[in-house]
Amino acid sequence: MGIPEEQLRKAATLAVCKINIDSDIRLAMTAGIRRVFNEQPEAFDPRVYLSVARSEVKKMVSHKIHDVLGSANTL
Repeated sequence: MGIPEEQLRKAATLAVCKINIDSDIRLAMTAGIRRVFNEQPEAFDPRVYLSVARSEVKKMVSHKIHDVLGSANTL
């Protein structure tokens, strides 16, 4: 299920150099694929369900960067 967002926020304020969000990425991707298969059981083209999965990953990563880790525009 990943690390709770409140713990990630705290780690980011304590200058932790590396924070893994791989579990969250995998969960977002899988949720997108499952949603497509649930709504469109006939779907078999990976370009369809993987594009939805990719979109879900982008949204989740953007959320983590902006709303949780406070890392937007820090480079």
